[in-house]
Amino acid sequence: MSSLLHITNGDSFTDRIKTLNLSGDIITWREMLCEGKTLTNVGSESFWKARFEFLNKNYKVSKSWFIEKTLKEYRSLCNHKQQDEIVLWFEYDLFCQVNMIAVLSWLKTNRKYAQVSLVCSGKEDSTDKMYNLNELSDDQLRNLYDNKIDLTQDDIEYADYVWQLYCSDNPIRLENLSDFGEFQFNYLGDAVRSHLHRFPSIKNGLNEMENSILRLAIDKKPTSKGAFVSEILQNQGSLGFSDTQYDRALGRLKPLFSSFNPVRLTKKGKEILENKTSYYSCIQDNNVYLGGALKYNFLYNTESNRILKL
Repeated sequence: MSSLLHITNGDSFTDRIKTLNLSGDIITWREMLCEGKTLTNVGSESFWKARFEFLNKNYKVSKSWFIEKTLKEYRSLCNHKQQDEIVLWFEYDLFCQVNMIAVLSWLKTNRKYAQVSLVCSGKEDSTDKMYNLNELSDDQLRNLYDNKIDLTQDDIEYADYVWQLYCSDNPIRLENLSDFGEFQFNYLGDAVRSHLHRFPSIKNGLNEMENSILRLAIDKKPTSKGAFVSEILQNQGSLGFSDTQYDRALGRLKPLFSSFNPVRLTKKGKEILENKTSYYSCIQDNNVYLGGALKYNFLYNTESNRILKL
């Protein structure tokens, strides 16, 4: 068994990393902890139970699929006890950064003496474009790998601390964090801000992403649901969500649409977008978690950029 272990952010990059012929074993972290309830004790029975319940209810993930894809890979990670060097491959977006801090929290508890390094893609050139790992050339990936960031114990403790706050039932403590710049996570501060913007705004009860979805419906007038989802994916900023996540979001917003082929808002949808009325009367499921906090127990004040508890 190699003394080096790579932990990647998903299957497509695992396939890619194999072509780079780097030494070491590879584990794929198959989770999307940016959605649904999360518990602090990563890898515990209660943690996986909560995750399965969320994925099963909202994404129809079967028990056999969950065991085969997520738990088997996690058990494989548990069995890799010999590696003294662990390299994490993650990206700048919210989806990846939340998974990354969860993995670091697990490593802090379970691999105390390993040297942990981070390869994180994002701003790779002088343009404003942010890059995913799979968008980079082999040379760029090797260069990132050669210049990987060796995380200190303080970095790992901090990632674990941010994870604990992400899983707490009150996002205000997370909002009060201001020392991201003192640690070697270039994109974590932005990811946390993106997360906080997922709480509903005071103005109309929709969060930043949901408002942006309604605005795209009016501005772009997509002719079909497929075209609409493509448009949303192109304009999603730093969330890093996939089409399945946006399908689910559209399901939640369905009362605000009169049609998806072509895409048209209802009168109420337009009034909500214009802040003339609130989405709160349309909420069908109040039991929606963002990390450890209930989404509709908090409001985001876009004027002061502060979160308020209801």
